[in-house]
Amino acid sequence: MSFPVRHFDAVIVGGGGAGLRAALQLSKAGLKTVVLSKVFPTRSHTVAAQGGVSASLGNVNPDHWTYHMYDTVKGSDWLGDQDSIEFMTRRAPEAVIELEHMGMPFDRVESGMIYQRPFGGHTRPEDPEDSHSKRIPVERACAAADRTGHAMLHTLYQQNVRANTQFFVEWSALDLIRDEDGAVVGVVAMEMETGEVYILHAKAVLFATGGAGRIYASSTNAYMNTGDGLGMAARAGIPLEDMEFWQFHPTGVAGAGVLITEGVRGEGGILLNSEGEAFMARYAPTVKDLASRDVVSRAMAIEIHEGRGCGPNKDHILLKIDHIGADKIINKLPGIREISINFAGVDPIKDPIPVVPTNHYMMGGIPTNYLGEVIVPKGDNLETVVPGFYAAGECACASVHGANRLGTNSLLDLVVFGKSAGDSMIEYIKSQKELRPLPKNAGAATKARLDRLENQTGGENVDEVRRDLQRTIQAHAGVFRTDAILKEGVAKVFEIAERVKRTEIKDKSRVWNTARLEALELDNLIEVAKATIVSAEARKESRGAHASDDHPERDDVNWMKHTLYHADTNTLSYKPVHTKPLTVEYIQPAKRVY
Repeated sequence: MSFPVRHFDAVIVGGGGAGLRAALQLSKAGLKTVVLSKVFPTRSHTVAAQGGVSASLGNVNPDHWTYHMYDTVKGSDWLGDQDSIEFMTRRAPEAVIELEHMGMPFDRVESGMIYQRPFGGHTRPEDPEDSHSKRIPVERACAAADRTGHAMLHTLYQQNVRANTQFFVEWSALDLIRDEDGAVVGVVAMEMETGEVYILHAKAVLFATGGAGRIYASSTNAYMNTGDGLGMAARAGIPLEDMEFWQFHPTGVAGAGVLITEGVRGEGGILLNSEGEAFMARYAPTVKDLASRDVVSRAMAIEIHEGRGCGPNKDHILLKIDHIGADKIINKLPGIREISINFAGVDPIKDPIPVVPTNHYMMGGIPTNYLGEVIVPKGDNLETVVPGFYAAGECACASVHGANRLGTNSLLDLVVFGKSAGDSMIEYIKSQKELRPLPKNAGAATKARLDRLENQTGGENVDEVRRDLQRTIQAHAGVFRTDAILKEGVAKVFEIAERVKRTEIKDKSRVWNTARLEALELDNLIEVAKATIVSAEARKESRGAHASDDHPERDDVNWMKHTLYHADTNTLSYKPVHTKPLTVEYIQPAKRVY
């Protein structure tokens, strides 16, 4: 055996919302659970979520989970699995009330109930008696000012401390371990402080490693969001699902990429072009600035492309909120004001914020069902459960978001599927009387990767290769795509993949060697980038966040199906969308207009 071994019932990789919610279930069940996190858990990227967590509580206006389900299916551009979407939206009110009972400090309406604000794409029928009546915006985002993710993460961490969850803080998982039968039996991980590498042997493993937005040059994602879970899964033979679909958030601070929550528009913010026009009325006449994110991002890109951008270079749009009043900005959007002053140099109480669409969220990921179990094609069964392997949160693809995620559905995804995966793991672990034996070659692949970095000479600079990768993905897999741009992107990404194999680090020390960690993270970024560009190049339609100038229409006959990218062969396979909900009628595809 290459590395020392430690034993657990459950290993959770990732200390954000999904990982902490799953860990809470496991620890409360008395199972020996460890959470690995590259940063202290309350610094995980969930902390950056601002606007709210969606649930049809109806605290401000009438609402129902079936309205939420319809909006999510429509938002997904009919690529979302309707069984998973029903599961999530039905459980949303219970999940939010559970958080409140844990002590999450939601804002309140006058009656004392949880405060809710409108958010893009969330609607209800104008006449509750007629489900086919015109749909109007609804207040569904349960908010703690503009720091909802921050409040959620601290609440869940405190609950885990109370439940005696064990944390390995500043540890990085490097590779997944599967036995001869394909079951997952642990991970190889590095303690960053010492550089020591261990095998963490477990009955079950959950990946809650978050997104991979750092494949783009401009992203709202933290620098640690390097797709580690996806890279490890891909190298272990797990295909990646729907990786062509990347959401660009309409409002990143121009030049900085820092997120300005959609909650700003929920509170009444308006997007303006250089002519002072509130242009969203032309693109989404009914809900205007509260249209779905892909619709708003494309509208902004068109305005800039057609010369109506703002600033000396006409390269951004203005987000005006001064008209909602200083009191509301200070009380409901204090963090946004702070971000605007620090990163844009403007006080939104007086002046509009310069914004531009910025890469934000990964709709695809490790394929799972609504129980959090990882599923792969095997023979005739396209959804065979991988024993002992679970995923939740942004790194997972239960396909509730399909081709485009609605704002505030991400925090909901974390808590609903984190809990669901935790429950599934408890059932599986209790059925396993003892740990499955480790394979004889456990850790061998990791040792080979570490040895190569140790011995590489005359190689490529990690930082330069990563920057070239990010610029390539930004240029070739952005808001607008064409066949030629994507084809060229495939060739460039695979050239960069060859360079990744030759990266060199000058610092060979063990203690806090961030150079080594960045080289290992690049191994994960390249797997995500390959999956993204190959999947995007193959999809000959426009759906949700995947907008092709050469194929401007959605093609339900040929392309209403999920993409699966297989890293070992660099090939794609496909599987059908789940069109059958759990208890209600199928929501038929329709033209997606707002």
